[in-house]
Amino acid sequence: MTTFVLVHGSFHGAWCWFKLVPALEALGHNAVTLDLPAQGEDKTPIADVTYEMNVDRVAGIIGQQSEPVVLVGHSLGGATITGTAERIPEQIKLLVYLTAFIPMDGESVNKITSSPPWPPETGARAFVRSADGLSVSVAPDGVRERFYHDCSEEDFAYCMARLKPQPFIVRDTPIHTSPERFGQVPRSYIHCSEDKSILPAVQRMFVERMPCQQEASLPTGHSAFLVAPAELAKTLSDFEVG
Repeated sequence: MTTFVLVHGSFHGAWCWFKLVPALEALGHNAVTLDLPAQGEDKTPIADVTYEMNVDRVAGIIGQQSEPVVLVGHSLGGATITGTAERIPEQIKLLVYLTAFIPMDGESVNKITSSPPWPPETGARAFVRSADGLSVSVAPDGVRERFYHDCSEEDFAYCMARLKPQPFIVRDTPIHTSPERFGQVPRSYIHCSEDKSILPAVQRMFVERMPCQQEASLPTGHSAFLVAPAELAKTLSDFEVG
């Protein structure tokens, strides 16, 4: 049995894994979910959130487990699992980036998204910055295409009822890693070939810059955990862990 700790991306919470958790459990694994600060059911004020609080939250959950874990990060969650691996590498036996950001040392997510090959936004606007600059929220018309274009109407409605503003500082904080800590944790990447949020070319760029020992691909959009939970669970289960 492997313990998977699942870290959600922007706007989401532990709730987004509601299909993947039973799929992993059906394969004999343990799946642990969490809400990052100000996300899901967490009540932390957005003005109080820092990137380090995200790492604190994940590291605390991992510390409660009886053995080293497989740490999975989706989308922006990739930034959080990267910092967590730098913090507690000895407690993580594998990092899995699910169509997720892999920042290099000293890089923020905003720096990544403001540089090629990140494409300029086209079509309906997907995200809106708050007036105080502290958060970003989704725009329903644009986010359907970016996050959920291949999801059912039922799942889309489920998500829209639960999405919360994303603290901007998490995207804007440079993330520091070292070869001696983060660099010692094995990495895997799951590409989503129909993703319209983190495009396939950008996913490939992440792996080219930060090579991963294992790669897999799913024929889904950004939210594979909703569209293909059984296939995603099997992919995670099939990864070799040290």
